[in-house]
Amino acid sequence: MAKKKEPKNTPPAQNAYIAGSGVVVEEKITDTLEKNYMPYAMSVIVSRALPEIDGFKPSHRKLLYTMYKMGLLTGNKTKSANIVGQTMKLNPHGDAAIYETMVRLAKGNEALLHPYIDSKGNFGKAYSRDMAYAAPRYTEAKLAPICAELFRDIDKDTVDFVPNYDNETVEPTLLPSTFPSILVNSNVGIAVSMASSVCSFNLTEICEAAIGLIKNPEFNLFSVLKGPDFPGGGFMIYDEPELEKIYRTGRGSVKVRSKYSYDAQSHCIEITEIPPTTTIEQIKDKIVELAKSGKIREISYIRDESDLNGLKIAIDIKKGTDPDLLMKRLYKLTPLQDTYSCNFNILVGGYPKVMGVYEILTEWTAFRKDCVKRRVYFDLSKKKEKLHLLLGLKKILLDIDKAIKIVRETEDDNEVIPNLMIGFGIDETQAEYVAEIKLRHLNKEYILSRLNETDQLQKDIAEMEEILGSDKKIYDIIISELKDVIKKYGQPRRTQFCYPDENEEDIPAEEVPDYPVNLFISKEGYFKKITPQSLRMSNEQKFKDGDVLDASYEATNRTELLFFTDKCQVYKSRASEFADTKASALGDYIPVKLDFEPDENVISMIPTSDYSGFMFLVFENGKAAKVPLSVFETKTNRKKLTKAFSDKSRLVRIFFIEDNADILLTSTKGRAVIFNTALVLPKTTRDTIGVQCMTLKAGALVDNAYIVPEEKLSEMSKYVMKSIPAAGCLAKDIADPDQLTL
Repeated sequence: MAKKKEPKNTPPAQNAYIAGSGVVVEEKITDTLEKNYMPYAMSVIVSRALPEIDGFKPSHRKLLYTMYKMGLLTGNKTKSANIVGQTMKLNPHGDAAIYETMVRLAKGNEALLHPYIDSKGNFGKAYSRDMAYAAPRYTEAKLAPICAELFRDIDKDTVDFVPNYDNETVEPTLLPSTFPSILVNSNVGIAVSMASSVCSFNLTEICEAAIGLIKNPEFNLFSVLKGPDFPGGGFMIYDEPELEKIYRTGRGSVKVRSKYSYDAQSHCIEITEIPPTTTIEQIKDKIVELAKSGKIREISYIRDESDLNGLKIAIDIKKGTDPDLLMKRLYKLTPLQDTYSCNFNILVGGYPKVMGVYEILTEWTAFRKDCVKRRVYFDLSKKKEKLHLLLGLKKILLDIDKAIKIVRETEDDNEVIPNLMIGFGIDETQAEYVAEIKLRHLNKEYILSRLNETDQLQKDIAEMEEILGSDKKIYDIIISELKDVIKKYGQPRRTQFCYPDENEEDIPAEEVPDYPVNLFISKEGYFKKITPQSLRMSNEQKFKDGDVLDASYEATNRTELLFFTDKCQVYKSRASEFADTKASALGDYIPVKLDFEPDENVISMIPTSDYSGFMFLVFENGKAAKVPLSVFETKTNRKKLTKAFSDKSRLVRIFFIEDNADILLTSTKGRAVIFNTALVLPKTTRDTIGVQCMTLKAGALVDNAYIVPEEKLSEMSKYVMKSIPAAGCLAKDIADPDQLTL
């Protein structure tokens, strides 16, 4: 038998058949993503990660509804394992994922402001990374009393029900919560391409805010809603503009700092409340790291003393340490102060939408209005059905003997109902109801009570129809329910407020060592900080080709530095932010180090420790400005000041003078003038153009300026002017001006 010839290894053509793999078809990756990835992404967004207007994700809702159907709202606690097992009928996930969801809703975990599950046993702690929860076979749980508000009238068609994943039962699409639970308990979720982060608010405040908006759409939330309220307490740094942004847009951030107390006898700081975004372990690890690196030297020991009474971090500090100042530094360096970022991304009608508190409360009110209308309509239908039966009974009761006669004379049981319908003019439903009445009920008392019930039903029906026809009455019901919730479950705020100290930004993040240094700046903007010891060993300065020394100063490591640039700006820094170097090094290039704008260069550097003295600025139009250095001092740690000096004329020179000095100006027409800076009054406006000091002829400009040493002043007395402005004298006999500089 001849051996079959093997085919050559050639790449498969489009639509070519490959054994065992089907047909290969070229397809754009965008089409693949649209067909395969988009359904997954939408499922995560709509059915997993984002909360809906009732305040719950599907996993939360399935778990709580299962517990409600198990009778755990009023019954005794049951093992968590039982709850997890029952929930799997609605939630097609593993038991671990369901139990983890249950843990976060439990009272013992302390993750929620108003826990939905009353727990017994170890459920871990939200504020601890290492405190693990016990297995579900050891813990017990039932629904918390507040859950009665989540399930109120759920059996009266207030919300839609859908089949579960295997069509064996049904589950609610939303829970008819009687209060805005979406804003009462925090909710965080990460979907595909979007996320949600809803912080918690005080129950009383949020219900009052909802009531206020129902009564007046222009209601100002700040009158009742002070800000977020976190389960772990702490202090929120009050920032009204940022809160207004959160209330209006749903985006923004709030800063939360820990609460502490100081025991002077034991020199111990005790931290009892921390921000919701951190844990005990993160705080400890960061403080230990700072202590090891030498940035924090005042702490001798830190330990976790959390117990059944609650959270406590103990920090032992060294004698002589100011605990308040230390805590301010720790707030800057550790998660003891942290930021909660708000992103109120919520599903409304199946679509994700970022909304502010105003819009969320409006949407919740619309949702709750629909629930109340459906409940009233359900009750109305039931009452109408009952009234219909009683009206049929009423006709029978008018002539009971006739009804008895019809029943007695009917030979066939199947003919009783039709004969009653014909005899009294009632329908089949009414006839069935009448036929089922027991003989013992055919007494006067029963007849009168039924007639009275008919009258009450008619009144109730009229009232319900009036409610359905009036939005105001529906809103009154919602408001009444909100007030009941406040009365039953309202509690004081846990998170208090504090206001930022204006000087907090100036508190150094770490202790800066102080020692003498020499500062050098070159013409092209290269900066060096050299210690005197290093300078004694080698004082020969190295510069780039074509670069020369511009100025040098004796200062300390804590000296502040002001770099004036050719774009009328000042960049502020500290000597401590530069590394010690040697004279043989080029140094730090300031435009890169301080992130200058493109083509921006240093024209002068001024060191200061107390912002005393004056800046004297000379412009080419003959004007000069005397500005106190203190105007460049800022309460906050700003790194850049714009409009640091005037841009109306080109700056020729800039000097720092402690008190007063004699200044020589030269012009392009060969004239010179010397005057004392005392003749120029100081101006507190940074970008002032100053006053005219030299009178210039047409086409002339000031081309240079120098400080004249006192010993040279007598030699140049003819240029000294007692008043300004002055035209000056011809300056042909002036020596090289560079010899006049200090």
